[in-house]
Amino acid sequence: MAAINAFDHSILLWIQESLRSAAATPAVTFITHLGDKGIFWILLTLVLIAFRRTRRIGVACLISMVFGLVITNVVIKNWAARIRPYDFFNDLELIIEKQHDFSFPSGHSTNSFACAWVIFRMAKKRYGVPTLLLAVLIALSRLYVGVHYPTDVLAGALIGIVSAECARLIVRALRGRWKWFRRITATRKRARA
Repeated sequence: MAAINAFDHSILLWIQESLRSAAATPAVTFITHLGDKGIFWILLTLVLIAFRRTRRIGVACLISMVFGLVITNVVIKNWAARIRPYDFFNDLELIIEKQHDFSFPSGHSTNSFACAWVIFRMAKKRYGVPTLLLAVLIALSRLYVGVHYPTDVLAGALIGIVSAECARLIVRALRGRWKWFRRITATRKRARA
């Protein structure tokens, strides 16, 4: 654990000393708050569910985020009980408000990748790539503002991706078996001209 802490500390210190700037901080703070409580991703999921053409993707996003929430916030955070880097290392400065839960893994990263990976895998790339890029930016912003260790972010992203792949499999299985699920997730066929 000491080697992991040393690795995490060196990266966070490098970010603080080399990347932080008065010009970048407002933008990065805005990006990090996009992930707060998963509100952005929840709203995006509701929009996807609202339209028949994207409903299957929205349902997969919902399942994926629920998996990520349970695995990260209910199980692992309380089991690992890793304190935040600003409480562990005296030379790290916090940019945003203190967080009220444990550090490992990053809930922002889990939630962002849970939803974005589904969209990346199930939607057209012109929608999937920007969504995945936003997830990466939210995850990296957690390092910049000083509330997570790099290993927290990596673990959160991995949990999000695994949750997304599980959700995709579930949606595929449900669509083939239950008529009601096929009906609510079916896409309308375009009328031929």
